[in-house]
Parts: sequence; structure tokens; C-alpha cells
Amino acid sequence: MEGVMIKDFVFRATILLGIISNAFAANLNTARIDELTGLKGKMNEKEGVYKVTFPRDDVKVAVDGWTMPPFMGLGTWAAFTLTKDGAMVMGDTVLFEDEVNAAMSAALDNGLNVTALHNHFFFDHPKVYFMHIEGEGPADKLAAAVRKVYDAAKQIRAASPNPKDSFGTAQLPEKNSITPARLNEIFGAQGESKDGMVKFTFGRPATMHGTNIGKDMGVNTWAAFAGSDDNALVDGDFAVTEDELQPVLKALLKEKINIVAIHQHMTHEEPRIMFFHYWSRGTAKDLAQAVKGGFVVGGLLNVSSPIP
Repeated sequence: MEGVMIKDFVFRATILLGIISNAFAANLNTARIDELTGLKGKMNEKEGVYKVTFPRDDVKVAVDGWTMPPFMGLGTWAAFTLTKDGAMVMGDTVLFEDEVNAAMSAALDNGLNVTALHNHFFFDHPKVYFMHIEGEGPADKLAAAVRKVYDAAKQIRAASPNPKDSFGTAQLPEKNSITPARLNEIFGAQGESKDGMVKFTFGRPATMHGTNIGKDMGVNTWAAFAGSDDNALVDGDFAVTEDELQPVLKALLKEKINIVAIHQHMTHEEPRIMFFHYWSRGTAKDLAQAVKGGFVVGGLLNVSSPIP
């Protein structure tokens, strides 16, 4: 008897969810989404989701020596569903290296969140990256923002049909000669020096499975500088909470710091920590100030623990 009652409950719940999904679908202006994104989507009536998609077939991609058809995983998509406050969009955008930062800036500047940036393949030529986006608000505003992301990538390809294989910056000097004192002053910490390079590491407290973890357990933000004071590079990693991720990304992108990956390093940590890796070229002072600006925006100065 109890088993029959459970089955009846599941059956009724399934019907109710279907009714709700269909009601959402009926109120989602799919024609307007098509118009704004420039794509023709497809409705999943059961889930109440309208999804637009297109293959990245404008550039030939080889993976492990095999020319990959877009069907095998080179599809860009954005899916829309209604919420109690409007709509939500989630999506994945296929990008080449020289498109990433323009597309990411377009997403952030138009109200979308960027939630991940990573690769899906090994030995792919040219390198392919996948940028995940999310947003909430009026459906037409979200659709217009998605179009901005796609257009940003198209503009890059229109200017250069073949993806670039470098940032196009001047070659670094053979011998590193970064002056630590200037950067120590900017970061308010003593950097670690080695062979003319300087590195700063800042930790933040977190827990995992009830155990305290911090800087040396991997919960850290770092910045490493090489080259010369006038011709330098910086690379590093930011450890931020979910709430800090978007504002810090925006701050660094506006200072021409290239974001090269966004992902997590752990599971079950508290608070949840997101990590993003970056790279840029310029004078050591300007690069340090740009990275320091990310600290300020994210409030990281309040939780940092400089290395001794």
C-alpha cells in the first residue's frame, strides 16, 4: 500500500512539474530571443527551457591530429528559462585564445556572470577554450547580452581569420632583473626573490571537512613577476569567494590583465573558493598596481596573510 502511495505521489508531482514548465514556456518570448541572439532556438517543453546553439565551424580544429566536426563538442549554446523574477540564462561559449578576454569583457560589461573558463581537450590545434556564462533578469536583456558575447568573438575573427598564437608583445630580456623594493611597497609585503624574479603569495582562511586550511595548503592568491622593470610579465592565481569572483574579474580585465582559466581547486571547502589564473605584460609597476587593484575590489586585503 505504501509503495502505491509513493508511486502516486511521484506521478502527480511529475504532472505538476510538467504543467509548471509548460506555463513558463508559454510566457517566454522565444521569437524575441531568436531576434536578439540572431539564432533559431529550440524549446524543451518538458523542462520549460529555450536553447539557442550554433557550431564553431568557422575555424578548423584538430584534436590529436584528427579534424574534429563541431558535432563532437564544438557547439556554443545559451539556454533560457523563466524564474519568479524574470528569466535565467546559462550557457557555454566556444572560444579561441585570442577571443577569450574580449568575449569575457563583453559578458561582464553587459550584466552576465562568467562562472568558468577551461579546456575540454588535449593536443588541440588551435587551442580551444570554453567559457561558461550565467545571468538573471529580463529575457530580452539577457538575450542581447549573449549576442554581445558572440559578436565580440566574431569581431576578433573578422580582423584575423586564423587564431593568433601569441599576445604579440615584445620579447622579454634574456636575464630577469625585477627590482623587489618597488613591488614590496605596492603590495605592502616582502616578496620572495629568485634569479631576478619576484613572487608574492597571500593566503586566506578556509576549512575542509572541519580542518583549517590556508596559504600553504593551497588557499592563496599569488603574483609572480619576471623580465625587467620596464619590460615585465606577471602571472598568477586569485583565490576568491563566489561573491568576489565577478567584481575582481572586471577590475583586472579593465586593466588589461588577461584571464586564462577559471575553476575550482577543491571540493567541500567553506567558504567555497574559486580560482582564476591570469597573465599580462607591461611595466612591473603598472602590472603590480593592476593586480593590487583586484585585491582592493575583492576585499582581499582584509583576509591576506603575507609571506614572512
